[in-house]
Amino acid sequence: MSIEAKSAPQNRQQVDYGRVFTQAIDRLHAEGRYRVFIDILRNKGNFPNARCFAGHNGPKPITVWCSNDYLAMGQHPKVIAAMEEALHDVGAGSGGTRNIGGNTHYHVDLEGELADLHGKEAALLFTSGYVSNEATLATIAKVLPGCVIFSDELNHASMIAGIRNAGCEKRIFRHNDIAHLEELLAAEDPATPKLIAFESVYSMEGDVAPIAAICDLADQYNALTYLDEVHAVGMYGARGGGISERDGVADRLTIIEGTLGKAFGVMGGYIAADRMIVDVIRSYAPGFIFTTSLSPVLVAGVLASVRHLKASSIEREGQQASAAMLKIMLSDAGLPVMLGDTHIVPVMVGDPVKAKKISDILLAEYGVYVQPINYPTVPRGTERLRFTPGPAHDAAMMRELTDALVEIWGRLELRKAA
Repeated sequence: MSIEAKSAPQNRQQVDYGRVFTQAIDRLHAEGRYRVFIDILRNKGNFPNARCFAGHNGPKPITVWCSNDYLAMGQHPKVIAAMEEALHDVGAGSGGTRNIGGNTHYHVDLEGELADLHGKEAALLFTSGYVSNEATLATIAKVLPGCVIFSDELNHASMIAGIRNAGCEKRIFRHNDIAHLEELLAAEDPATPKLIAFESVYSMEGDVAPIAAICDLADQYNALTYLDEVHAVGMYGARGGGISERDGVADRLTIIEGTLGKAFGVMGGYIAADRMIVDVIRSYAPGFIFTTSLSPVLVAGVLASVRHLKASSIEREGQQASAAMLKIMLSDAGLPVMLGDTHIVPVMVGDPVKAKKISDILLAEYGVYVQPINYPTVPRGTERLRFTPGPAHDAAMMRELTDALVEIWGRLELRKAA
């Protein structure tokens, strides 16, 4: 090849990479949905109190209203003690993937506890709920030739990613619409492998899926079921098994997926199912096979949390009471709170810029920390503030929050509830 052939044409314009990246960020700013991470530290043993380091000199006391550590189990003495014991017993890291040095007795014990929690034969740990959804859905569909996945339109991004990576056919049914789901199931060849993927508690709406009715359709049309319980495990049921335990339908579900980073207060994700299905995912899912396993320190903390919440309902009852009280206060104040039967308390704003403005004022002037929820987490035009009151949020905190929101709503001339 000649020197001339090797040389790039001098008149061809080069890519300005910096300009492309800058434009991508500028678009987010223009749309009002550029995300800012607030610099805070929680006060151990004193949740929801924390310290904020953003925008001022030194730490400023704040109250956290948007944590997914719903029951403050990340602060629980049993969890802290278990993690400290594991740290001094086995060290910090796991040592590798589960296949190469990263399988510990802590992992085996926790999988046994999680299988028992959901009444399943086996369970499998992942590094996060996102990974457990993505890896399991992608793998199960690839193992089933010609599989069609039926997905609720409001499913988590991680579920959507798993379905996309499966490369299979998908059908999207309207949110919690049983008639639409049946219509789609009936249109498929009876010989086609089918999987219905849905959530129990939808975290941005605060509503609950009709699990039993979906299981009825699965039985009728010979479909497998995949239930995401990440916002419900630890929170519902006599032992914290989620909505499926509360409603007595866990045994009817093929796969139950959950997180260890919300109500259980630490980190990780998992699935629970019969032994063969778990073995298939363990053996075929790249997201499991090639990922360093959870640190045994984290696993020990989760193990203590799961065992505690199986035996104790005090945290669940306190959280439900707090959520009910806050909904009443916000509603009585005329604020556009989305009323539901779960622990999620969304307040509708409908504009990304205004949602961010409210969040900024609450933090700067009132010491209240709540992040705005914007697209793509929720559809455009449905931007909101999402409050997650816990058992330690008392009535005085709620009154202060409600008064602050009423003042800001008036200041910004925002629309109140109809």
